[in-house]
Amino acid sequence: MAEPGRKIEAVVSDFGGVLTSPLLQSFMAFQDQTGITTEVLGQGMQAATEANGGNPLFEMERGEITEVAFLEKLTDSLEPLLGHRPEMHRFKEIYFEALEPNPAMIELMRELGGSGYRMAMLTNNVQEWEPLWRPMLPVDEIFETVVDSGFVGCRKPESKIYEITLDRLGLPAESCLFVDDVLVNCEGAEKAGMTAVHFRDNEQAIADVRAVLA
Repeated sequence: MAEPGRKIEAVVSDFGGVLTSPLLQSFMAFQDQTGITTEVLGQGMQAATEANGGNPLFEMERGEITEVAFLEKLTDSLEPLLGHRPEMHRFKEIYFEALEPNPAMIELMRELGGSGYRMAMLTNNVQEWEPLWRPMLPVDEIFETVVDSGFVGCRKPESKIYEITLDRLGLPAESCLFVDDVLVNCEGAEKAGMTAVHFRDNEQAIADVRAVLA
């Protein structure tokens, strides 16, 4: 909750898992279509991280490597686990086909913008995925700025990405409310000085946001 006396002037929202259906749905769809379980996918990601000296997903989200390079690293790590080389080229298509807009949270953001709050989106995303996710929502209608990790070279919960968001808004951290479905990202926002609401479901998050703004 906001500290007494704080005046919230801006709302900063995550994209995936807040303004969309849960991201787990996308990974389950990937499992259904490829036969690669979420457990094995996680093991492959861990193996790729160890082989790479850093998490290749995080590198892709910072725009440090391309999607093609990411999938190559992941495929290399999955091959010994599966006993064959998996086909990964439709990864993003499967992922986004299973992702749906979350009308309740989109409408909340639209309402808040209409009530005079400054609106920003802060997303860990991938450069090559922008043509797939942006058309899902009225992004430019609701948000005055979008801070996309793939284009700014850092990702949540790294402190730099919160600083970039605040700089674009031209506001101090204490004037901003941050909403995200990943707890560590909320903790990063709070460390930066923002008030954070951890999204778990629509009813809880909408109530928490309204309570902060009240």
